[in-house]
Amino acid sequence: MARGTRKSRSAQRALDSARILDQVVENQLPLVARLPEGGSRARAADFLAELVLLSQAYRHHAAGWISRRELERRGNSAMRRLSSIRRRSPLSYTQFTERD
Repeated sequence: MARGTRKSRSAQRALDSARILDQVVENQLPLVARLPEGGSRARAADFLAELVLLSQAYRHHAAGWISRRELERRGNSAMRRLSSIRRRSPLSYTQFTERD
């Protein structure tokens, strides 16, 4: 019985995490739509898409379709992709020095 209780608590935490991610995406979508087309919008859309995929992974874990280890793997992978998206620059800036 305790094992089933733990699983349902774990499932509930996973669903709570998924809901929070969904709320973040829902709140940010109107802002992304107002960004000018191009780098900024594409970068923001990619960022939100990663959050949607992570939310989906939490739901899959809650349903018992993936293990905690797989959820961790997907979470780590999402964090690497989010970091990569953050590092992308919307514009290519050239830094000039006095010698240039």
